[in-house]
Amino acid sequence: MIYYKTTDEIKLIRESSLLVSETLALIAGILQPGITTLELDTKAEAFIRDNGARPSFKGYRGFAHTLCISVNDEVVHGIPSKREIKNGDVVSVDCGVYKNSFHGDSAYTFLVGEVTMDAVNLAKVTKESVYKGIEMAVVGNRIGDISYAIQNYAESFHGYGVVRELVGHGLGKSLHEEPEVPNFGARGKGPKIQEGLVIAIEPMINLGTKNVVQENDGWTIRTKDRKISCHFEHTIAVTKGKADILSSFEPIEIAVKGNKNLYQEAETVS
Repeated sequence: MIYYKTTDEIKLIRESSLLVSETLALIAGILQPGITTLELDTKAEAFIRDNGARPSFKGYRGFAHTLCISVNDEVVHGIPSKREIKNGDVVSVDCGVYKNSFHGDSAYTFLVGEVTMDAVNLAKVTKESVYKGIEMAVVGNRIGDISYAIQNYAESFHGYGVVRELVGHGLGKSLHEEPEVPNFGARGKGPKIQEGLVIAIEPMINLGTKNVVQENDGWTIRTKDRKISCHFEHTIAVTKGKADILSSFEPIEIAVKGNKNLYQEAETVS
Protein backbone atom coordinates (compact mmCIF):
# COMPACT_ATOMS: atom_id res chain seq x y z
CA MET A 1 0.00 0.00 0.00
CA ILE A 2 1.24 3.50 -0.85
CA TYR A 3 1.09 5.88 2.08
CA TYR A 4 0.34 9.39 0.83
CA LYS A 5 1.64 12.23 3.01
CA THR A 6 -0.10 15.30 4.34
CA THR A 7 1.29 18.81 3.95
CA ASP A 8 2.56 18.73 7.55
CA GLU A 9 4.23 15.36 7.03
CA ILE A 10 5.95 16.61 3.88
CA LYS A 11 7.34 19.55 5.88
CA LEU A 12 8.92 17.12 8.33
CA ILE A 13 10.34 14.98 5.52
CA ARG A 14 11.81 18.13 3.97
CA GLU A 15 13.52 18.93 7.29
CA SER A 16 15.08 15.47 7.38
CA SER A 17 16.03 15.64 3.70
CA LEU A 18 17.73 19.02 4.07
CA LEU A 19 19.73 17.69 7.01
CA VAL A 20 20.90 14.91 4.67
CA SER A 21 21.94 17.59 2.17
CA GLU A 22 23.87 19.46 4.86
CA THR A 23 25.57 16.22 5.89
CA LEU A 24 26.63 15.56 2.30
CA ALA A 25 27.87 19.17 2.13
CA LEU A 26 30.02 18.47 5.19
CA ILE A 27 31.50 15.47 3.38
CA ALA A 28 32.08 17.60 0.26
CA GLY A 29 34.07 20.06 2.34
CA ILE A 30 36.49 17.54 3.80
CA LEU A 31 36.77 14.92 1.04
CA GLN A 32 40.36 14.71 -0.18
CA PRO A 33 43.06 12.18 -1.05
CA GLY A 34 44.33 10.43 2.07
CA ILE A 35 41.14 10.61 4.13
CA THR A 36 39.56 7.26 4.91
CA THR A 37 35.96 6.40 4.23
CA LEU A 38 35.60 5.54 7.94
CA GLU A 39 36.72 9.04 8.91
CA LEU A 40 34.03 10.47 6.63
CA ASP A 41 31.46 8.19 8.21
CA THR A 42 32.41 9.14 11.77
CA LYS A 43 32.15 12.87 11.04
CA ALA A 44 28.79 12.42 9.32
CA GLU A 45 27.32 10.52 12.27
CA ALA A 46 28.49 13.16 14.75
CA PHE A 47 27.00 15.94 12.62
CA ILE A 48 23.64 14.20 12.29
CA ARG A 49 23.38 13.50 16.02
CA ASP A 50 24.48 17.04 16.89
CA ASN A 51 21.47 18.21 14.86
CA GLY A 52 18.99 16.19 16.88
CA ALA A 53 18.62 13.30 14.47
CA ARG A 54 19.94 9.80 13.97
CA PRO A 55 21.41 8.06 10.92
CA SER A 56 18.76 6.10 9.04
CA PHE A 57 21.20 3.51 7.72
CA LYS A 58 22.96 2.59 10.96
CA GLY A 59 21.45 -0.65 12.20
CA TYR A 60 19.21 -1.03 9.14
CA ARG A 61 19.18 -4.75 8.34
CA GLY A 62 22.47 -5.01 10.22
CA PHE A 63 24.34 -2.24 8.38
CA ALA A 64 26.87 -0.86 10.86
CA HIS A 65 27.51 2.64 9.52
CA THR A 66 25.98 6.05 8.82
CA LEU A 67 26.99 6.40 5.17
CA CYS A 68 27.19 4.11 2.18
CA ILE A 69 30.44 5.13 0.47
CA SER A 70 31.03 3.49 -2.90
CA VAL A 71 34.25 4.09 -4.82
CA ASN A 72 34.89 3.75 -8.57
CA ASP A 73 33.36 0.43 -9.71
CA GLU A 74 31.31 0.13 -6.52
CA VAL A 75 27.73 1.05 -7.39
CA VAL A 76 26.09 1.34 -3.96
CA HIS A 77 26.20 0.09 -0.36
CA GLY A 78 29.96 0.45 0.04
CA ILE A 79 30.97 -0.09 3.68
CA PRO A 80 33.12 2.62 5.34
CA SER A 81 36.56 1.31 6.29
CA LYS A 82 40.20 2.30 6.62
CA ARG A 83 40.38 2.58 2.83
CA GLU A 84 42.00 5.86 1.81
CA ILE A 85 40.53 8.02 -0.93
CA LYS A 86 42.94 8.55 -3.83
CA ASN A 87 43.39 11.16 -6.51
CA GLY A 88 41.13 10.28 -9.45
CA ASP A 89 38.56 8.38 -7.40
CA VAL A 90 34.84 8.52 -8.14
CA VAL A 91 33.14 8.55 -4.73
CA SER A 92 29.39 8.03 -4.30
CA VAL A 93 28.03 8.95 -0.86
CA ASP A 94 24.50 7.91 0.14
CA CYS A 95 23.01 9.20 3.40
CA GLY A 96 19.76 8.89 5.28
CA VAL A 97 18.51 10.81 8.32
CA TYR A 98 15.66 10.09 10.74
CA LYS A 99 14.25 13.13 12.53
CA ASN A 100 10.81 13.95 13.95
CA SER A 101 9.60 10.45 13.03
CA PHE A 102 10.41 10.82 9.30
CA HIS A 103 13.30 9.85 7.05
CA GLY A 104 15.16 11.83 4.42
CA ASP A 105 17.41 10.23 1.80
CA SER A 106 19.84 11.60 -0.79
CA ALA A 107 23.05 10.70 -2.58
CA TYR A 108 25.76 12.54 -4.48
CA THR A 109 28.80 11.40 -6.47
CA PHE A 110 32.06 13.31 -5.96
CA LEU A 111 35.01 13.41 -8.35
CA VAL A 112 38.32 13.61 -6.48
CA GLY A 113 41.21 15.50 -8.06
CA GLU A 114 42.30 14.64 -11.59
CA VAL A 115 39.57 12.41 -12.95
CA THR A 116 38.98 11.05 -16.43
CA MET A 117 36.57 12.66 -18.86
CA ASP A 118 34.66 9.38 -18.79
CA ALA A 119 34.01 10.02 -15.09
CA VAL A 120 33.07 13.66 -15.68
CA ASN A 121 30.60 12.78 -18.41
CA LEU A 122 29.06 9.85 -16.54
CA ALA A 123 28.52 11.95 -13.43
CA LYS A 124 26.94 14.73 -15.48
CA VAL A 125 24.52 12.43 -17.27
CA THR A 126 23.62 10.53 -14.10
CA LYS A 127 22.74 13.75 -12.27
CA GLU A 128 20.80 15.04 -15.26
CA SER A 129 18.85 11.78 -15.39
CA VAL A 130 17.57 12.43 -11.86
CA TYR A 131 15.92 15.62 -13.11
CA LYS A 132 14.57 13.86 -16.20
CA GLY A 133 12.78 11.52 -13.82
CA ILE A 134 11.60 14.32 -11.54
CA GLU A 135 10.01 16.10 -14.51
CA MET A 136 7.72 13.10 -14.93
CA ALA A 137 6.66 12.99 -11.27
CA VAL A 138 3.36 14.81 -11.78
CA VAL A 139 -0.21 13.93 -10.92
CA GLY A 140 -1.76 11.78 -13.63
CA ASN A 141 1.47 10.13 -14.76
CA ARG A 142 2.61 6.70 -13.64
CA ILE A 143 5.81 5.50 -12.01
CA GLY A 144 6.80 3.94 -15.33
CA ASP A 145 6.95 7.42 -16.85
CA ILE A 146 9.70 8.32 -14.36
CA SER A 147 11.49 5.05 -15.06
CA TYR A 148 11.33 5.44 -18.84
CA ALA A 149 12.60 9.03 -18.73
CA ILE A 150 15.69 8.00 -16.78
CA GLN A 151 16.44 4.93 -18.89
CA ASN A 152 15.84 6.70 -22.18
CA TYR A 153 18.17 9.58 -21.29
CA ALA A 154 21.04 7.56 -19.81
CA GLU A 155 20.85 4.42 -21.92
CA SER A 156 19.32 5.32 -25.28
CA PHE A 157 20.83 8.79 -25.63
CA HIS A 158 24.17 8.23 -23.94
CA GLY A 159 24.81 4.48 -24.12
CA TYR A 160 25.40 3.91 -20.42
CA GLY A 161 24.29 0.90 -18.38
CA VAL A 162 21.24 1.47 -16.18
CA VAL A 163 21.30 -0.81 -13.14
CA ARG A 164 18.19 -3.01 -12.88
CA GLU A 165 18.62 -4.74 -9.54
CA LEU A 166 18.44 -1.59 -7.39
CA VAL A 167 15.64 0.96 -7.49
CA GLY A 168 14.28 4.13 -5.93
CA HIS A 169 11.49 3.90 -3.38
CA GLY A 170 8.84 5.58 -1.33
CA LEU A 171 9.84 6.85 2.09
CA GLY A 172 8.37 8.49 5.15
CA LYS A 173 8.09 6.93 8.59
CA SER A 174 9.94 3.97 7.08
CA LEU A 175 13.14 4.29 5.08
CA HIS A 176 11.79 2.10 2.30
CA GLU A 177 8.10 2.19 1.47
CA GLU A 178 6.00 1.43 -1.58
CA PRO A 179 6.17 2.11 -4.44
CA GLU A 180 9.42 0.92 -5.93
CA VAL A 181 10.77 3.39 -8.49
CA PRO A 182 12.89 1.56 -11.08
CA ASN A 183 15.32 3.47 -13.28
CA PHE A 184 14.13 1.53 -16.30
CA GLY A 185 10.71 0.68 -17.66
CA ALA A 186 7.82 1.56 -19.92
CA ARG A 187 5.72 4.69 -20.09
CA GLY A 188 2.18 4.38 -18.77
CA LYS A 189 2.98 1.43 -16.49
CA GLY A 190 3.04 1.13 -12.72
CA PRO A 191 1.11 2.93 -9.96
CA LYS A 192 -0.54 6.25 -10.72
CA ILE A 193 1.17 9.32 -9.32
CA GLN A 194 -1.08 11.20 -6.91
CA GLU A 195 -0.71 14.25 -4.69
CA GLY A 196 1.06 13.40 -1.45
CA LEU A 197 3.36 10.79 -3.00
CA VAL A 198 6.88 10.99 -1.54
CA ILE A 199 9.62 9.04 -3.29
CA ALA A 200 13.38 8.86 -3.61
CA ILE A 201 14.49 8.97 -7.24
CA GLU A 202 18.01 7.55 -7.50
CA PRO A 203 19.55 6.50 -10.81
CA MET A 204 22.59 4.23 -10.58
CA ILE A 205 24.32 4.46 -13.94
CA ASN A 206 27.36 2.49 -15.11
CA LEU A 207 29.98 3.49 -17.65
CA GLY A 208 29.80 0.01 -19.18
CA THR A 209 27.48 -2.91 -18.65
CA LYS A 210 24.27 -2.61 -16.63
CA ASN A 211 25.13 -5.88 -14.88
CA VAL A 212 26.29 -5.88 -11.27
CA VAL A 213 27.57 -8.35 -8.67
CA GLN A 214 27.44 -8.40 -4.88
CA GLU A 215 30.65 -8.71 -2.88
CA ASN A 216 31.17 -11.31 -0.17
CA ASP A 217 30.56 -8.68 2.53
CA GLY A 218 26.86 -9.00 1.74
CA TRP A 219 26.44 -5.30 1.00
CA THR A 220 28.76 -3.81 -1.61
CA ILE A 221 27.43 -3.89 -5.17
CA ARG A 222 30.00 -3.60 -8.00
CA THR A 223 29.77 -3.36 -11.75
CA LYS A 224 30.38 -6.73 -13.34
CA ASP A 225 32.90 -5.33 -15.82
CA ARG A 226 34.66 -3.27 -13.10
CA LYS A 227 34.02 0.02 -14.89
CA ILE A 228 32.99 3.06 -12.85
CA SER A 229 29.48 3.85 -11.69
CA CYS A 230 27.72 7.02 -10.47
CA HIS A 231 24.75 7.54 -8.18
CA PHE A 232 22.64 10.63 -7.45
CA GLU A 233 19.43 10.78 -5.43
CA HIS A 234 16.74 13.31 -4.53
CA THR A 235 13.74 12.92 -2.24
CA ILE A 236 10.68 14.53 -3.82
CA ALA A 237 7.02 15.08 -2.98
CA VAL A 238 4.20 15.44 -5.46
CA THR A 239 2.24 18.54 -4.49
CA LYS A 240 -0.30 20.58 -6.44
CA GLY A 241 0.24 18.43 -9.50
CA LYS A 242 4.03 18.60 -9.75
CA ALA A 243 7.19 17.52 -7.97
CA ASP A 244 8.63 19.46 -5.06
CA ILE A 245 12.28 18.56 -4.43
CA LEU A 246 12.69 18.14 -0.66
CA SER A 247 16.44 17.53 -0.64
CA SER A 248 18.92 19.96 -2.18
CA PHE A 249 22.19 19.72 -4.05
CA GLU A 250 22.86 23.44 -3.56
CA PRO A 251 24.80 23.28 -0.24
CA ILE A 252 26.71 20.26 -1.52
CA GLU A 253 27.82 22.03 -4.67
CA ILE A 254 28.77 25.18 -2.78
CA ALA A 255 31.04 22.98 -0.67
CA VAL A 256 32.41 21.28 -3.79
CA LYS A 257 33.33 24.64 -5.26
CA GLY A 258 35.15 25.52 -2.05
CA ASN A 259 37.21 22.33 -2.00
CA LYS A 260 40.26 22.48 -4.26
CA ASN A 261 40.62 18.71 -3.97
CA LEU A 262 37.41 18.06 -5.92
CA TYR A 263 36.67 18.40 -9.61
CA GLN A 264 34.85 21.66 -10.24
CA GLU A 265 31.64 21.48 -12.25
CA ALA A 266 30.79 24.29 -14.63
CA GLU A 267 27.23 24.66 -13.34
CA THR A 268 25.38 24.20 -10.10
CA VAL A 269 21.97 22.50 -10.05
CA SER A 270 19.83 22.99 -6.95
